[in-house]
Amino acid sequence: LEHMDNLVSWGQDQIKGWHKQASALQMNQGSHEGTVVTAEVFDVMRRVQVQNKLAGVCEDMCKEVGAYPKCTQCPKFVEPDSTPGVMTWDELLEHMDNLVSWGQDQIK
Repeated sequence: LEHMDNLVSWGQDQIKGWHKQASALQMNQGSHEGTVVTAEVFDVMRRVQVQNKLAGVCEDMCKEVGAYPKCTQCPKFVEPDSTPGVMTWDELLEHMDNLVSWGQDQIK
């Protein structure tokens, strides 16, 4: 929970900084029509940065609350291997296909 408190304070600090930057951008643009577009683009860029930064943290939070590995809300979540150290038929067939293509490349 301490980690969540740290995230909250970090997020609030980031938002304050973004508001300052957005205000500065709007002031620099004056009354041009491009101001709204620039602010929107800036907002989207920052949202993407935040989502990418939180992607790794999301899995950690799910582990803490016991939702891992059935974590459906984390972006780009890849479920861990359900059979670690054991090759399934699908994995074996994929491996054999890779060997065939590797062998063909070696012959060329």
